[in-house]
Amino acid sequence: MKAWIVPRLQVLLGIAALMVALQVVNSLSGAALNAWGVLPRSVGSLPGIVAAPWLHAGWLHLWGNLPGLLVLGWLVSLVSLRHFIQASAFIILGSGLLVWLLARPGMHLGASGWLFGLWALLLAQAWFQRSLGSLLIALLVLIYYGGWWFGLLPSQGISFEYHLFGALCGVLYAAFSRPRQVPSQA
Repeated sequence: MKAWIVPRLQVLLGIAALMVALQVVNSLSGAALNAWGVLPRSVGSLPGIVAAPWLHAGWLHLWGNLPGLLVLGWLVSLVSLRHFIQASAFIILGSGLLVWLLARPGMHLGASGWLFGLWALLLAQAWFQRSLGSLLIALLVLIYYGGWWFGLLPSQGISFEYHLFGALCGVLYAAFSRPRQVPSQA
């Protein structure tokens, strides 16, 4: 069992350590790294599509995102570590690109789009897989994180666009990665 748990913990704790290290640098530099966020429709901020989820506006912002990322990341990784990594890449790139294309003007950063993507992925997997395990995980996620629906609504001071596009990408990834049924031969 240890061989099953250790790689997942290493990846998730590595993500957390990287985010904390980046926040230390950001704090010491007067938030200089936040220039790597996503500034919609600015060609110079295209690298922010990849960088923005790793950066936060401050320690409270990071501490608000990190526990959810670790819990939801763990639940997604129960399928496999590869599933978590592929889903995360799809959500980060997809939501970042949609924010870059469609979001309100202003700097967008933080892991919340990634979180909302993992959240929606877990809920959508229950719909597409219809297995007892995925239904139980979705129920747990819905009970614990059910209030997140409100994060999809427009709000001042937060990038609801990242939340919305992250959730959309999570649902799309669940649809694209669902097990395909092979037609039976008569």
